[in-house]
Amino acid sequence: MAHVILVLGGARSGKSRHAESLALAHAGRRVYVATARAADEEMRQRIAEHRRRREGDDWLLVEEPLDLAQALRRHAAEDSFVLVDCLTLWLTNLMLEQRDVGAQVEELAELLPALPGTVCMVSNEVGMGIVPDNALARCFRDEAGFAHQLLAQVADEVVFMLAGLPMHLKGGARRN
Repeated sequence: MAHVILVLGGARSGKSRHAESLALAHAGRRVYVATARAADEEMRQRIAEHRRRREGDDWLLVEEPLDLAQALRRHAAEDSFVLVDCLTLWLTNLMLEQRDVGAQVEELAELLPALPGTVCMVSNEVGMGIVPDNALARCFRDEAGFAHQLLAQVADEVVFMLAGLPMHLKGGARRN
């Protein structure tokens, strides 16, 4: 049965660094499931920065922009710490491919508790700002909010990051 961690926060809140620090404290295998697509130069630079932070830390990199549940089925193991970064990019990819986002999130939520090892998911909290001015952005904000609610229900720990500081919303500080 997986130990599931959901790390939420705004842009540049320290989400990824916090999740990576949890993984580095893990004695077993580390798997990094990247959901980003390098569609432009700015995104290529972000991806490169994430890779630099993990250099030499014995990570297995899995790039999976769409079929997250399948990637987790393949790579979760009893001794593993699987870090998914990030859910909001995954949701964006699903929406751009016109996939059923709700069904994909439900599949993920049903799968997570049955997986072995630890699964840590990073996601941007996008629902705390102004109401977006277009339908697509509002739909994205809503899908992300619904996904966070459902995944927080199945998570053992939920951490909200603010100014680089972890606030534990559910569960305690992780102990290895």
